Amino acid sequence: MTKEKKIHIEQFAEADLTGLREDLLKSGLDSWQAADLISSFLAARGYGVSTQDARKAAFHMEAIGCSLRCLQEELEKIAQFM
Repeated sequence: MTKEKKIHIEQFAEADLTGLREDLLKSGLDSWQAADLISSFLAARGYGVSTQDARKAAFHMEAIGCSLRCLQEELEKIAQFM
């Protein structure tokens, strides 16, 4: 028998995601500034993220015009519980 591990996936509040998405899309931030914003967003919620992962996520989100669901998925990939 194998035991299944339950993985906790953070569901960020839709209002928080909407605010972050608007900030990323409308503020004209470069990828470094966007990575800082993503890092701050996660840190405020008890998560850390590597600078490199935050930059990759910011670039990816910018390139595809990320939806809220996409943003949630990107944050899930990079968030590290502190």
